This record gives sequence, structure tokens and C-alpha cells, in this order.
Amino acid sequence: MESGRSCPDCGSSNLVDDSLYSQSQLVCADCGSVVSEGLLTTTRSEEIQGTDVRYRESTALHKQPCYNQIQGLKRVRALCRILRFPRVIEETAESLFGQAYEHPSFLNVSLQKKEVLAGSCVLLSSRQHHWPIAMGTIYSLLEASEHTMGMVYNELVKILNVDAPPNHIKDLLESHCHQYKLSPSEVPEVFSESTARLVERAAELLELAATTWLVTGRHPVHVLAGVVYVAWLSLNPCKARLAVPLARFFKVAKVALPGQAALRVVELKEVLCRLGRELPWLRGTPVEPRTVPTLTADILKHRVLLMKKAMRSFDHELQAGPPAQPLASPEGPPAQPLASPEGPPAQPLASPEGPPAQPLACPGGAPSPAPRLPGGAPSPAPRLPGGAPSPAPRLPGGAPSPAPHLPGGAPSPAPHLPGPCCRGAPSPAPRLPGGAPSPASRLPGPCRRGTRTGGRGGSHSQNNWAKRHLFVPPCTRNPPKKRRVEQVGPEVTGYEEISDSEIEGYLRTPQEMDEFAEQQRRLMSADH
Repeated sequence: MESGRSCPDCGSSNLVDDSLYSQSQLVCADCGSVVSEGLLTTTRSEEIQGTDVRYRESTALHKQPCYNQIQGLKRVRALCRILRFPRVIEETAESLFGQAYEHPSFLNVSLQKKEVLAGSCVLLSSRQHHWPIAMGTIYSLLEASEHTMGMVYNELVKILNVDAPPNHIKDLLESHCHQYKLSPSEVPEVFSESTARLVERAAELLELAATTWLVTGRHPVHVLAGVVYVAWLSLNPCKARLAVPLARFFKVAKVALPGQAALRVVELKEVLCRLGRELPWLRGTPVEPRTVPTLTADILKHRVLLMKKAMRSFDHELQAGPPAQPLASPEGPPAQPLASPEGPPAQPLASPEGPPAQPLACPGGAPSPAPRLPGGAPSPAPRLPGGAPSPAPRLPGGAPSPAPHLPGGAPSPAPHLPGPCCRGAPSPAPRLPGGAPSPASRLPGPCRRGTRTGGRGGSHSQNNWAKRHLFVPPCTRNPPKKRRVEQVGPEVTGYEEISDSEIEGYLRTPQEMDEFAEQQRRLMSADH
């Protein structure tokens, strides 16, 4: 308290020192009048004795909005009035913009991002109040990119932690159809169509597309564009309309063509063709995508029944399966059949009574050598006393002997000989005595490969569940290719067990040792 001085206003002697940062003042405690102001600081030592407060950290209780925030609020109001939103949506958008602008994630950003933030708040407010509006409408008004708009919108929803229910594609259909300029005053009479009829037919097609999984995971604008085009064709399927392609239709209607609309049209026409083939009066008549708009009205009228019949027919096709194809087709090169009782005599394999067998040709063109004994004669096929075939013996050179005969007397299918030129190549298609084709046999070892399983598309189609259902999302029916992961082979340590038969395959016979020594002597004599 200051002694000997009093307040000039109220006469009170209750004076106190009030330190305002680094400048002290004498203030009356009763009325708050400033009796005397302190001097400005003149040295840095006096300056650092005060309270350090940054300029941006204002002590004001009610901070005034900055210029950019005021401009952002104006942009929010302008967008809401252009789109003719109710007052409640506009107030919600302003509140969302005020909350998001004060967040640190949107303070130090560019002006373009702050403008997109205003549009994102308008879009979020419209979705919260279930007002159908597309994101493309907002970013086209802001003249911003789709990528920037989507990024800011997702960040806004995450920061504010609010619920943003997406719009249903049916809610966007009516506003989308009003964009097409198809009135009689703007297009020729054959191309004109009323908006009410277009919306009604497009809604039916959109419901069919949603039932058959054509809408799942797709951009709504591209789906709507394809649905409107097919609806326009089906309302008056005359020759002039059917000849109009997709790009020309959008040019006539004065609407920008979305990028993936052509793919959505193809998928929708495939579904219509599948259902059109089940119409009773079209049994056996081909239904093509080019002419399916003429049947669209009947398909939509009996949609539920046709879908049940189509799924039932598809199940019958799966159960029947494709017809089994023999290994040797009639059109292909004739295979060398083995001897059969009814058929003409064929060239059998090497036997004691017959001439030596002809060598089988490998896919590479090199014939595989027929197994022979050391003397050069063909090896006979041993048989047990009961007529049953005995196990195939191995020759001294390690090559397998010819396959044994079947119990009926007919020779068995010729096996594959191991070699680099015939890895995985099938043998000529042999036939059993009854005339039925016998499956090609293969020897175990490096030549054996996994055979492809039959069915629709082989083993890949069996693994893909979408091949077994008629109406599935197209992305599951034709999934993207995945990079194959190389499987690591077995680790070889050198201590693996080895069988006696494998050891015998590595050991040389006395005859091979003599031939090898003779060859070495010839090479040595040739060098000298």
C-alpha cells in the first residue's frame, strides 16, 4: 500500500501496485482508478523480470473470429442457399465449421483446404439430416478436386468424432435424372423422354442391380449413369435408340460421361440377358445384350420368378458339369492305341513273340529309348503262373522295363520314361479291351506333375466360391491377380535317409564299369 497518497476520484487511501506484465501501476483498490502509471522499461534486465506471454496466446475471454474464418462462414451460408437447404442444415454446417476451424489440424493449412473444409461441413450437415446430396455436387461448386474433398471430409469426420450416415443411392436417383436434357424442345422426338417415366424405369433397374450385387462397392454416379442409359433404351426400344451408343447419349443429353459408366452398362445387360433367357416364350432363342432392352419391361415385371429360375438352371449346370474330353481328340493327331480284341491290330510294346516296340515320341521331338537287355534284345514282360502281372523289374542300366500286361491279356498303358524332354508330357491315349479310354499313367519321380482337376475352370474355379453362385459381386467373380509367393523348398542337410533302391540307382554295374574303362582307354589313346 502506498502511504501519504489518496485516490483523486474517491479519496480512498487504499492504493495497491498492479503489475501489468513488466509495467507496474498504482491503482485504487476501491474504485479501480489508476492513480499513477509506471515508466516504460528501458533495459532488458527489467524486461525479463515481467511475465512472458506470447502474442498468439491472448488472454481475452471472447476471441473475435479472424478474417479467414469469417470468409469461411460466408462460404458455408452461400453453399447452403445455392443448394436450397433448410435453415436447420445451414445452422448445423456453421456450427461444424466453427468447431473444425479452431482445431489445430485446420489452423496452419492453405486457403484452398479451408474452402474445401467449408464444403465438407455442408456435406456432413446434409448427411446428418438425411438430405440427399452427392460429394461431386459440392466439389464442383468449389472447383476443387475429388481427392482433396474426400481427404478433408474423412479428416473432418475423424476429428469431430461425429456420425456421418452415407446417402442411399436411391435417394440420389431423382436429382440425377433431372440433369438429363431430354425434353422435346431440346432433342428430337425419337430421343425425347419425360423425367417422370425415366425415374420410374431407372428405379426398377436400380433395384434389380442392387439385388444382383452390381451396386456394392461402386461409385453411385457411375451406377446411376448406366441405369439411366439402359432405362432410356428400354422405354422406347426402337431401331433409332438402339443404335445410339453410350457416349452419344450423354452428348445428346448434355451431361458429362463418367469414366466407369460403360462397365456398369455391360454388367447390367449381362444380368438382363441371363434373366431374359428364362422367359418361357423365348426358350432356345438367343438373347443378346444389343437387343435385351426390348425385353426389359417383361424382365422387370417378372423379376422375382426369373431370378429363381435362373439360379435353379445355374445349379443344374454345375451339377451336370462339362462333358469329359478324352486325351486323344478325333480332330487331333491320332494316338497309337494298344492291341484290343475288337479293334485292328496295333503295334504292341516289346514282347518275346513280336518285333521290338516303336519308340514313343516326346513333346520336344526326341524319341525316348525303349528298354533293352545287355545283349540288345528287348526285355520280356514276366508273368506269374496265375496270369497276374508281376512287378516291373529294372534293367542293369537303371531304366524301367516295359509295363506288364493286364489280366485280360491286353498290354497296359505305356508309362513315361524319365528324361528332360518328356517332363509332364502325357502318353498316347491307350484303350482298354472294352473300348473305353484308359487314363494315362506316369511314373513317380521328377516327371510327375500335378494334374489339373476337371470342372468349370479347373482347380482355380473350385477354390473361387464365386464360380459356384450366379449373382455375386463382379469383383469376386474375376478377382485381381495376386503375386505368387515362392514356396521355400525343403532344407537339405546331407543327413537325410536314403532307400536301398535309390542307392542301387547310383551304383554302377560291372558292365558299365567295363564300358567306362574302355572309353577312357580310347580317349587316352586318341590324345597320344
